Amino acid sequence: MSYTFWIYGLGFVSNRPIPGIPPTKIPSVDIHLYLGNLPDWHQEIDTSIQEPWYTSEFKDESGEPALRVFKINSGNHFCFSYSDGTRFVLDVAGENVWAIWSQSLTLEDTATYLLGPIMGFVLQLRGSISLHASAIVMGDKAVALVGPAGSGKSTTAAAFADRGYRVLAEDVVTLDDRGDSFLVLPAYPCIRLWPASVTALYGPNARLPKLTPNWDKCYLDLNPERYQFGDSPVSLGGIYLLGERKDDPTAPFVSPVPRSAALISLIAHTYTSYLMDKKMRARGFDLISRVLAEVPVRQVTPHTDSSHLEKLCTTIVRDFESLEFAYQQTRREQLFNV
Repeated sequence: MSYTFWIYGLGFVSNRPIPGIPPTKIPSVDIHLYLGNLPDWHQEIDTSIQEPWYTSEFKDESGEPALRVFKINSGNHFCFSYSDGTRFVLDVAGENVWAIWSQSLTLEDTATYLLGPIMGFVLQLRGSISLHASAIVMGDKAVALVGPAGSGKSTTAAAFADRGYRVLAEDVVTLDDRGDSFLVLPAYPCIRLWPASVTALYGPNARLPKLTPNWDKCYLDLNPERYQFGDSPVSLGGIYLLGERKDDPTAPFVSPVPRSAALISLIAHTYTSYLMDKKMRARGFDLISRVLAEVPVRQVTPHTDSSHLEKLCTTIVRDFESLEFAYQQTRREQLFNV
C-alpha cells in the first residue's frame, strides 16, 4: 500500500503514512519514501571506503557525534547516521529516501528528522534554498519569520494562527525562484512547540499532543475547523529577523537592517547550511542576494515577557502594512511616470 503527500511543492509517494501529514492527491511524483527499509545494495557496501561529508560538533551523552554524514555507493548516495540509531540514505538527485530506526524509537521520531534536516538537504540537492524560518500570509503576500533555534519563530507563527492568519510553513521555509520574484512553498499543517511555548500561548493548564513518545516537544494541528493552513504558494513580501529579546518598555519594536547585515543573517539561517558544498553555497549566495534586491528585511526585537506576544504580532502587521503601502505607492508613481 502506498500513500501520497504534497509537501514543499513536491509530490511524495511513501510506503507508510507520515505522522501528522494528511495524505492527498498529487499531480506528479517527485520523491519516493521507503520508511523502515534501506536499499538492497546497502548491505554490500564497503563502509571502509565511504567518503566523510559532515560530522556534528554536538555530542550525545556517550560522547559520540549526534550526526555523521557520508557519501556512499561511489558518491551516488548520502548516508545520514544519527547516534540514536536512525539512518537515512538518499540519492544525490533527491528523488529517493530510505530510513530505518532502532527498536526504542518510533516512526514519529523518524518523521521529525525527515521533515526537518533530511528534507532541507533533499531540497538543496534539488536546487532549492530554504530558510530556517516560519511563514505566514498577510493579504496576498508571505512574511517569513527568520531566526535561530529558540528565537520564537514557531511560537510567533502559532500566535498569528490564533489570530486567523494562514500559516504556510514552520521551521523550513522553501523559496521557489521565479527570477524577479520568490514564492514560499507550503509545507505541512502543523506547528511544533516546546511546552514553555504552549504555556505562553494557551496558559499553564493547556496541553497539546506530543510529537513523539520520546520527546517533550508538542504539535499544534492546523486543522481547518479552527486554523488556516496555506496550501498554495504565495509570493514572498517581507522578511523579519527575530532578534534577542529585551526587557525594554519599547519592545517589541521593528527597525531597519543594513543590507550587508541582512545578507550575513540570511546566509547564516539558510537551512542545513552546514551540509552545503561550494556549489550549493554559491547558489544560495546568489539567490539570497537577489531576494534582498526584491524583498524588504526588517529586524524585530521581541520583549522578554511572553505576555507581549499579542503586541509582537500587531507590531509586525503594522510595519508590514506600512511597507506594502509605500511599495504600492512607488509602483503607482513609476507607472504614472511611464
